[in-house]
Amino acid sequence: MAMTISELARSAAVGVETVRFYQRKGLLDDPRPARSGREGRRHYGPDDLRRLRFVRSAQGAGFTLSEIAELLALDAGHDRPRARQMAKARLEAIDQEIARLETARQSLRKLARECAKGDAGPCPIIAAFEN
Repeated sequence: MAMTISELARSAAVGVETVRFYQRKGLLDDPRPARSGREGRRHYGPDDLRRLRFVRSAQGAGFTLSEIAELLALDAGHDRPRARQMAKARLEAIDQEIARLETARQSLRKLARECAKGDAGPCPIIAAFEN
């Protein structure tokens, strides 16, 4: 199943410019134009779609583009220990971010309760963010 760049992008729910960006970053191959049929059109296959979806999923998990490039290289070299190490480090970063967000949520809930106590005077939420 050969796809054009627009078909590849549509299949992965991204824009064509996203595909080109990943190509410039070395995360996706830029295939040579096909010689048969429409001259000059590049054709992508199922492996390109899988790789594009992997890149998007890895980004969704919070990996940077350079980390994604490393994961792709690790997959080619079958270096599972390093991939596990990277996943553990990412999990730790996510846990820290969750803790930070939970603290922020608790603070905001407290401010919202204080704000609900009355309509007179300055808003405690605004006052807290001004400091």
